[in-house]
Amino acid sequence: MRRRPMDFRRPVRRRFSKAFWLTLFGLAILLFIVIFSQDKQPGSKAALAQGSFRRNSITEGLNITEEMLSPVSISRQLGDQISLAKAFVVIAKESNNLQFAWELSAQIRQSQILLSDAATRRTPLTARESETVIRDMALLLFQAQQFHYDSATMIMRLKAKIQSLEEQANSVNEKSLKYGQIAAEEVPKSLYCLGVRLTVEWFKNSNFQRKLTDRRRIAEKLKDSHLYHFCVFSDNILATSVVVNSTATNSIHPDMVVFHLVTDEVNYAPMKAWFSMNNFRGVTVEVQKFEDYSWLNASYVPVLKQLQDSDTKNYYFSGNTDDGRTPIKYRNPKYLSMLNHLRFYIPEVFPTLEKVVFLDDDVVVQKDLSELFSIDLKGNVNGAVETCMETFHRYHKYLNCSHPLIRAHFDPDACGWAFGMNVFDLVEWRKRNVTGIYHYWQERNVDRTLWKLGTLPPGLLTFYGITEPLDPKWHVLGLGYKIVDTELIEKGAVLHFNGNSKPWLKIGMEKYKPLWDKYVDYSHPMLEQCNFH
Repeated sequence: MRRRPMDFRRPVRRRFSKAFWLTLFGLAILLFIVIFSQDKQPGSKAALAQGSFRRNSITEGLNITEEMLSPVSISRQLGDQISLAKAFVVIAKESNNLQFAWELSAQIRQSQILLSDAATRRTPLTARESETVIRDMALLLFQAQQFHYDSATMIMRLKAKIQSLEEQANSVNEKSLKYGQIAAEEVPKSLYCLGVRLTVEWFKNSNFQRKLTDRRRIAEKLKDSHLYHFCVFSDNILATSVVVNSTATNSIHPDMVVFHLVTDEVNYAPMKAWFSMNNFRGVTVEVQKFEDYSWLNASYVPVLKQLQDSDTKNYYFSGNTDDGRTPIKYRNPKYLSMLNHLRFYIPEVFPTLEKVVFLDDDVVVQKDLSELFSIDLKGNVNGAVETCMETFHRYHKYLNCSHPLIRAHFDPDACGWAFGMNVFDLVEWRKRNVTGIYHYWQERNVDRTLWKLGTLPPGLLTFYGITEPLDPKWHVLGLGYKIVDTELIEKGAVLHFNGNSKPWLKIGMEKYKPLWDKYVDYSHPMLEQCNFH
């Protein structure tokens, strides 16, 4: 068979193996990777470096403290403008320029918004973005100076305002003290009503007279030194009733309790009527009036002679003799009442008694007090709770320690104590002639240079060195003028409402009134008729 000519011969295809193509493809890819990585490496390093620099710059820009302290800081300038503008707002309002105060307040808000935006985006303020706000605020501050709102004027106005406010505060405080004292001294209508109705009942009802005759059979109990004798000097019937009732209620042996009540002529009949028509768990109650004491006269009692003096009465009521420097709390009619001074004549009032517990009429008894009669006073006359836990209850608070007599005989830092619940050893009292000591100091205070007013200062002098401190739980004070620790109240045997806020007055402290109210029977017909509630 003949072959085709060369021109017509089909070319033969050369075939490469698969291994060759795979190798070639791999080399191409490797070359591409190398070339790509070389092209990108410088740019990537630059980008990383640039990002790091940007982060560092931002971090440095976020240091708000350095920004505000910098002398060229725009944020600090805005902050200073805001502070000054706020002061001008106050002055503008004081000057009744409310429109200008409103404009300043609006501009302050704009500046604060700008500062807030800068803090949010975490970059310092630039002069360009803050120029308008700073200029507008500067114009308002300049305008404020045109209104004479400069520093000197502001200081003068503020000083004048402070002085005016101080004068107003002093005036209000003085009025408050006066009105509070008036409220404390007033006799509530209900108490007055009770006294009138009891007086009528006493003279109208003969049964009370018969009860009084029956009580004469127990006269021996009034002198029995083995019983528990209490004395109260008061013209307040209801308050005295609370003292007796609370003592009887909390007494383990109420039949051994004897109350010696001393009042005045006006309240003698109603006081007898009240304690004749009410029984307090078998407690023995004796009622006397001090007008019956023949020894109580001006020749024996120095303070009685002083109380009869017109200058003394004027001093107590008006205080004009010392230009009103005397605290108004001392200008109380109770200091003119002999009932307030009888505490210094207890041995004369009860000549047969050996030991007695003296109670004020503004106390509430909530524990058994029989233990008081067995306390060893260690030869002292007066057993009392000390009040020097606070520095202002020391002797120098009540006495004129610059006076030679006071300075020579007393320690100005000696611890004070309180009347209201006192244990008196009347045997030691008579032996030491304590009443004579009281007369000595009263006669030397005619010109009121040793102490001003009240019965506590002469009491501190009279019983100096012969007072035995008692456990504070026996006498808790302050319920008539301050907040007292609840734990002290719970543990206290005698709660004293000393102060102007007596529990029977409208100004009494509501928090402590229930402690007193629970010993008042508001369902009693007499109390209901006089609208007690």
